[in-house]
Amino acid sequence: KTDLVTGDLLELARLEVEELLAESPFAGAQVLAASSVSGDGIAELEAALLDLATRHATEGGADRPARLPIDRAFHLKGLGVVVTGTLAGGAIQVGDELDIQPGGGPVRVRGVQVHGASRQSAESGERTALQLGGATLDQLDRGQQLVRRDAFAATTTLAARCRLLADAPKPIRGSTPVRLHLYSAEVVGRLRPLEGPIEPGEEGLVELRLARPVVAVRGDRYVVRRPSPPATIGGGEILDPQWRRRRGAALAEARAGLEGGSDAALLLWIGEAGEPGATVSPMARRLGVERAEVESSLEKLADAGRVLRLPAAHGQESRWLDPKAWQRIARRAQDELAGYFRRDRLARGMPKAEAVRRILPGPAGQLATIYLARLAAEKILVVDSEMVNLPGRSAELTGQESQLSQRILKAFEEGGLTPPAPAELGRRLGAKPQILEGVIRYLVERRRLVRLPGELIISSAAIERVKEDLRGSDLERFKVPAFKERYGLSRKWAIPILEHLDSVGVTRRLGDERQVVGRSSS
Repeated sequence: KTDLVTGDLLELARLEVEELLAESPFAGAQVLAASSVSGDGIAELEAALLDLATRHATEGGADRPARLPIDRAFHLKGLGVVVTGTLAGGAIQVGDELDIQPGGGPVRVRGVQVHGASRQSAESGERTALQLGGATLDQLDRGQQLVRRDAFAATTTLAARCRLLADAPKPIRGSTPVRLHLYSAEVVGRLRPLEGPIEPGEEGLVELRLARPVVAVRGDRYVVRRPSPPATIGGGEILDPQWRRRRGAALAEARAGLEGGSDAALLLWIGEAGEPGATVSPMARRLGVERAEVESSLEKLADAGRVLRLPAAHGQESRWLDPKAWQRIARRAQDELAGYFRRDRLARGMPKAEAVRRILPGPAGQLATIYLARLAAEKILVVDSEMVNLPGRSAELTGQESQLSQRILKAFEEGGLTPPAPAELGRRLGAKPQILEGVIRYLVERRRLVRLPGELIISSAAIERVKEDLRGSDLERFKVPAFKERYGLSRKWAIPILEHLDSVGVTRRLGDERQVVGRSSS
């Protein structure tokens, strides 16, 4: 109080304060004298505080999803459950539906107060009290947050930038027990340097593993304390709230994404998503921003060729892919198809299901339609119905294979409805099993031969003669014995031929009988 202090004493008090602060982080700070009685110096103090607030102001977060760290929760008679906190982002208004995270559930805002005055809404940065519907005190605890639904995620593993205080008791060299303070949350965990020891007064990247989850986003500030004996040792900024442990070259590569801007973080997260790609919602939750902001950034990165956009399909979100991941897929597609056709030169194509399994292993296979369409658009492969091929490729027989195919076809046609088995035919013709199998499949794919159930092979001409005979006969319904007798077949051949006729719509099974399709029984 300056009215009670003479000029000499006031100057002495100023010197004592400066000396007291000399060994602290506030050394050199401006020292102001003010009187609460006369008001002397109050205007200067207000101006200095306003100047400091202006120079150190950060983004208000008004355009971010609603987020209220809870520092108190209590029950008021006639009102129910009330929580208080400082709104860290967005706005909350009466009627909003929010989630309690971590570990809570949905609630509805029934009333809003700011500094004791009822309001329809509260904005980012304001000290707020909320009357909640659908909540009990058992659900609530200091350190939880009220957040807009699906806009934030809880985590137990974070990457951060950490600066140790100059008077920290010792360097941090390995996994160290700490107590993390993040908004109103206070959680024990372990802090580990990612790139070597951090000396007092120095800064480095760290990994934080917590005993229980907290809600955090990139850019959040935190403090860490030594649990025992209690002492503040440092603090810093969250860089990745959903950190995945990396080592060696992978860690060095991740550092640029961790320490760069939000675009660098997006590129890091898309890269770590690999071939399945990344969707917008999880990245927006990691940044603590609206989806539209992330989508706008990604569109710019796509225009610059730094990411690829995969269109939405089958109700799924669009996905964003690292160009390196796409190059791996394209190379794998070429290699797998080329290898397949080297092993089986006469194959009409690779079955689509097998192509997906080989080219898109794991979760990426769920996006097969999108990936195959893009691979086809870039002329890396061709999709024809259920077959996948290389552009311009066709299966053609060599001269020797053509001669062998004619001999095979003749043997099957001469065999009629009871042709020789392929193994027997191979011995008779002196053909190697692999070549024989390839030529037979070639003839099946071109419908010169038919593969019956049970892997029996028969000529298409023989099947056509049976079809014509059945349709031209006066048979309407018949049983297997009658079919066997009519065509002189054993059960080994009769059943597969009938199953084939059923599958192509010539006959229809009715109990133990067959009906010729197109005939009506009397």
